[in-house]
Amino acid sequence: MKYRNFKQKLNIGLLFFMVFCMFLAGCGTASRKQILAAEESQVKLRSMQTRAFDTTDKKQVMHAVISTLQDLQFLIQKSDYFTGTISAQKISKGALLKVSVTVRPRGETQMLVRINAQYGIKAVEDPETYQDFFVALGKSLFLAANQVD
Repeated sequence: MKYRNFKQKLNIGLLFFMVFCMFLAGCGTASRKQILAAEESQVKLRSMQTRAFDTTDKKQVMHAVISTLQDLQFLIQKSDYFTGTISAQKISKGALLKVSVTVRPRGETQMLVRINAQYGIKAVEDPETYQDFFVALGKSLFLAANQVD
């Protein structure tokens, strides 16, 4: 009789263990899907935030970025040529909009510009915001390259 009770308890314990393992496996799958979706979202955002320009003149690109930001009513907070970074902010839609821009070489013939914008701690995910900046920056670089003031 004791053996039978032990066997029943063992079977019940084994059943609970198997259910628990399936529960954990289900959670792992959902987490992986969430991580992959988040990574895909980050890649999409990064592609909106980044453009390559056909020039090797880092100084010219940084000046164009600063001019473009000022034209878009941003107040420049910090600029560092060595690291290729520019920070700026403005009040937009009643909230503080902060941007940081990095300029770095890409290969032998291009400069890569990436702008990261955020309201408070929330990243701006609207593609139009980034498109507007890059259109204005492209015009500024074109004018600078053709020495038009």
